[in-house]
Amino acid sequence: MHTITLGDGLQTSAMGFGAMAVTPVYGGTDDASALAVLNAAVDAGVTFLDTADVYGAPEPGTTGPAGTNERLVARLLAERRDEVVLATKFGIVGPIGADAGGGGKRTRGDADYVRAACDASLRRLGTDVIDLWYLHRRDPDVPVEETVGAMAEMVAAGKVGHLGLSEVTAGELRAAHAVAPIAAVQSEWSLWSRDVEAQVVPACAELGVGFVPYSPLGRGFLTGTLTREQVAADLRGSTARTGDNWEANQRVVDAVGAVAQRLDATSAQVALAWLYASGRRAGLPVVPIPGTRSVTRLAENAAAADLVLDDEALAALDRVADLAVGGRNIAADPTWISVGRE
Repeated sequence: MHTITLGDGLQTSAMGFGAMAVTPVYGGTDDASALAVLNAAVDAGVTFLDTADVYGAPEPGTTGPAGTNERLVARLLAERRDEVVLATKFGIVGPIGADAGGGGKRTRGDADYVRAACDASLRRLGTDVIDLWYLHRRDPDVPVEETVGAMAEMVAAGKVGHLGLSEVTAGELRAAHAVAPIAAVQSEWSLWSRDVEAQVVPACAELGVGFVPYSPLGRGFLTGTLTREQVAADLRGSTARTGDNWEANQRVVDAVGAVAQRLDATSAQVALAWLYASGRRAGLPVVPIPGTRSVTRLAENAAAADLVLDDEALAALDRVADLAVGGRNIAADPTWISVGRE
C-alpha cells in the first residue's frame, strides 16, 4: 500500500485501521481473534493503527479511561513496533451521553491531566513514543491553547511524535495550530456525514493539516451487509440513523450499492474511494480508518486505496447525503461533535 503524508510531515499508510472495532463495542470478540486481525492489517500494509485510552471495557474496580484496547494493541507492538505508525487519544473521562447519569465531568484537558494521560498511555502501550497523539474531545472548561501547549511539552520531551485533534471546530483548530503544529484532525466524515466539509475541512486545507475520517463506512451501515438484528444488539441500535430510521435509510444503502455494482466493486470500497476523491477535491490528504473484526473485510477495505471513481460515480455518491434521515451524533449532547459547537 502506498503512503500518504498528513500534516507536520507525518507519513502513514494510505489507509489506517480503527482498533476500536476489535473491542466489544459492535459485538463480541476475543483477544486471539482481535490480534489476528491486527496482524493481518500490518501484513496487508495497513500499518497506521488507531486506538484510544477510553476504548474497551473498564478494568474491574477502576474509574476513568479503560485502557484495555491500548493493552491489546501493546501485544502487537511488542512484536512489530517498527512496522507501525501508532495513534492514540486522550481526554474522555466520563460517559458521552448527556443523559448517561452521574453528572460528572466527561472530558479533561488541563495540563496536569495531559501529562498524566500521556504517561499512562505509554505504559499501557509498552512503547517509548506515541507517533500521533490526539485530544479525543476538548474540555470546554479549559482553553484549547492550554491543552495543546501541554501536549506540545510531550513532543519536546520525546514522548510524542505529532499532535492531532478530534471533533474540533475550525476555530478551535486554528487556535491550537497557532500553539503547535497539528498533523491531523480526526472527525466523522463519510458519504452520509458531511458537515465537516462546511468549515473544518477547508480550515485543514488552509493550514496544511491532514484529515483522518473515523466511521468512514457509517459504522458499517454503508456496506449494505448489516442486518437490523445486528445493530439492535449494540450501540448502533439506539442511534438516530440505524434505530427508528433503519428502513428510511435503506435508500442510502441502495444508492451506494448501485454505484458499486456498476463498477464491479463493493459498497465499502466505493464509500472509501469517495473519501479519497473528496480529499483531492478539497486539497488535503485523507487517511480513512475503517475498523473490522474480519480478515476478509480488511482485505476488501484495503483494496479501496487503489479504486478510482469516474465522474458518474462521484456525482451519484455526492447525492447520497441528501437521502440520509437522522443526525450523526451518538450522544444526546449536541456539542459532543464539532458541528454542534460551530
